[in-house]
Amino acid sequence: MKIRVKEIETKAELKQFIHLPWKIYKNDKYWVPPLISQMKEKFNPEKHPYYDFATVQPFLAYRDGEISGRIVAHINPRHNEIHNENIGFFGFFETIPDKEVAKALLERASSWVKEQGKDAIRGPMNFSTNEECGLLIKGFYKPPMVMMTYNPQYYQTYLEEFGFEKAKDLFAFWADYREIPTRFAKFMKKISERAKFNVRKLNKKKFKQEVKTLFDVYNSAWQNNWGYVPMTKHEFEHTAKELKPIIDFDYVYLAEIEGKAIGFSLALPDIYQALKKINGRLLPLGWLKLLLASKKIDQVRVITLGVAPEYKNLGIDVAFYHKTIQNALRKGQSRGEMSWILENNSRMVNAAKKMGGEKYKIYRIYDKKIV
Repeated sequence: MKIRVKEIETKAELKQFIHLPWKIYKNDKYWVPPLISQMKEKFNPEKHPYYDFATVQPFLAYRDGEISGRIVAHINPRHNEIHNENIGFFGFFETIPDKEVAKALLERASSWVKEQGKDAIRGPMNFSTNEECGLLIKGFYKPPMVMMTYNPQYYQTYLEEFGFEKAKDLFAFWADYREIPTRFAKFMKKISERAKFNVRKLNKKKFKQEVKTLFDVYNSAWQNNWGYVPMTKHEFEHTAKELKPIIDFDYVYLAEIEGKAIGFSLALPDIYQALKKINGRLLPLGWLKLLLASKKIDQVRVITLGVAPEYKNLGIDVAFYHKTIQNALRKGQSRGEMSWILENNSRMVNAAKKMGGEKYKIYRIYDKKIV
């Protein structure tokens, strides 16, 4: 058996890279095919903002001449500067159930990171904590929700046998409401009685202007989180543009005090429920299938919720959750996920539990020193 790992150099190889998961997950009922058009954009330096400052190198693995795996190694200098680290990253890792193929991919990504002068490698990151990240290690009995990762169980074994060790775990909490829990309603009533803040929906008609406001709040609210790198304006605007078609403005809230934005919350209808129907393709009939399937979405994911550090003790996070659940019940989307939450973010973990959330999935980010 001969295994070869090579850098992607042609459009044909990139196409093979993008389409490989259809082979890996052929018989997996939980996998959700990504949009091929979005994947092409992720690896187009002229379209994706990560390339403004990062160095990215995708690889393909061949076993006996047949494509059998893939990985991306990348360097994020902004991360290293902000966190005073000297590391590289890997992501978009996929492999057939073959330990030697996995080892060859991880070795090649690690050696490339070392060639860039780095002393450790971290992942999976596709490309950063602002996008999809983490390896699923618990909770394989349900499909992933919008913008969450999914992988076979054997990936964990392959990474750990190669020497990767846990850096941080990310939690996902599941909740299914028939009504707002009594305990939660009472807690919200107390907060409302002493509230000095106002929570409002985002103004859809002033979307561009609102995005500028959210940009500052986002970077302020998440600045102390592990692994977080402030988004550039280009990154934030790109993400907003990408999400706008699937945003339900009944699930986007901004908290203010005397007109000053101090926090925001975003939940998304679980568009992955609909994406399963179109197998990654919007054409020729994918748009129609997606539209029809979207009408049957019955769950949401609270994707991001943050408050500026100096205002964290006002109960704004509870108010965000309360409004989200109210609208979810009204829309018949009364179940869903709160994710992801860092394992050491005790405030958010406790809030999720108090609202009846069950920790049902765990995603892990790994580190490995490069000798």
